[in-house]
Amino acid sequence: MARIAFYTPMKSPDSPVPSGDREMARNLMQAIGAQGDKVELVSRLRVYDKHGDPQVQDALRTEADAEAQRLIAELSSDTALWVTYHNYYKAPDLLGPRVSAACKIPYVQLESTRATSRLNGPWAGFAKSAHDACDAAQLIFYHTANDLITLEREKFGGQRLVELPPFLPVSELPPASSCDGPMLSVGMMRHGDKLASYDILAQALRHLTGEWALNIVGDGPARSEVEALMAPFGSKIRFLGQLDRDALQAVYRESSLLVWPGVNEAYGMIYLEAQAHGLPVVAQDRPGVRDVLTLSDYPSVDTGPEGLAARMRTLLDDLPLRLSRGRDARAHVSKRHLMPAATDRFWQAARPLMEPLP
Repeated sequence: MARIAFYTPMKSPDSPVPSGDREMARNLMQAIGAQGDKVELVSRLRVYDKHGDPQVQDALRTEADAEAQRLIAELSSDTALWVTYHNYYKAPDLLGPRVSAACKIPYVQLESTRATSRLNGPWAGFAKSAHDACDAAQLIFYHTANDLITLEREKFGGQRLVELPPFLPVSELPPASSCDGPMLSVGMMRHGDKLASYDILAQALRHLTGEWALNIVGDGPARSEVEALMAPFGSKIRFLGQLDRDALQAVYRESSLLVWPGVNEAYGMIYLEAQAHGLPVVAQDRPGVRDVLTLSDYPSVDTGPEGLAARMRTLLDDLPLRLSRGRDARAHVSKRHLMPAATDRFWQAARPLMEPLP
C-alpha cells in the first residue's frame, strides 16, 4: 500500500471552523485511504487571499517558498502520490507542483477550477499560479459538470479529467425518515451567499398557506439577521443551532423535507445527507446543486421564492409523494454518492500513475 501526501490550500481538514470545504476534505482523505493506503496531511499552510491584496499574496508566497523547501527535504522517501484538494484563484496550490516535481512523484488535484477571467485584476498573480498548478496535474478529478466546462477548455497536454461525484463518508444508507415531521433547513449563518439563501427562504415562506413548521439548523455571525428574517413567522420557526453529526442525523429522521435555495453552492453536502435519509429536497435548479440531486421538478431561479413555495406546498400536502421522492433520493445516493463508489473511482484513475514506467 502507498503513502499519499494530501494538501488543502484554502482550509486544513482539521480546522476548527466548520465548512463544506473542511467536510469534503475530511471525506476525501477517508475515501482515499479506504483500501489501506496511508494518507498524510503534509502541510497546514493556508494560502488564501479573500480580498485580492497583492501584499497578502506576496507574504503568502514567501511562506510557501519556505514550506516547499521544508517538504522537499522532509517528505518521506516512500511517498508515492501528491493530492491537492481545491486549487483555485483565491487559494492556489503553491506547494504541490514544486514538491512533486522535486520528489519525482505524480501530482493529482481534486475539485480544481480555472478562472481565466481572473488573470487580470487584483487576483491576477494568484489566478496564474492556480492555472499553472492545474497545468502541472497529470490527473484532475472534478465534482460537477459546471467545473468541467473550464477544465476541459483549458486542459493541458495529455492531462486526464475524471468525474468524482461528491459523496458521504459512509458505506451504507442511514435509517429512512418517515417524512412526517417539520420541514428542515440546514445552513451556516454567514453573510454573503448563505444569508442570500436564508433571504430567499424567508420570502418563500411568506407565500405558504395552511399549516407548516420549519426547523433551522445552523449558527454563525449572521444569526441576528437570519432571526430577523424569520421573526414574522413566530412559533412556526424553531432554531436548533449548530448540531454535531449524531444530533443532525436524528433531525433528518424526524423531518418531512429539506428546503434550501442553494445560492452559489458548489454542490452542498446537506442535499446528500438529506436524500440519504429519504427526505425529498426543495431547492432551486442551480449549477452544482443539480449535480447531487435526484431527477425531479426543481423550481428554476427565475420562478423566485414563489416557485420554492409552490413546490413546498405540493410536497407538504402529499405524504405518499414525499415518501416516493424520498425512496428515489435514497436509491440515487446509494448508487452514486457513497464512499465505496468514490474510493473505486479515485483509485481506478490514480493507481496507474504510481506504477513504474516500463
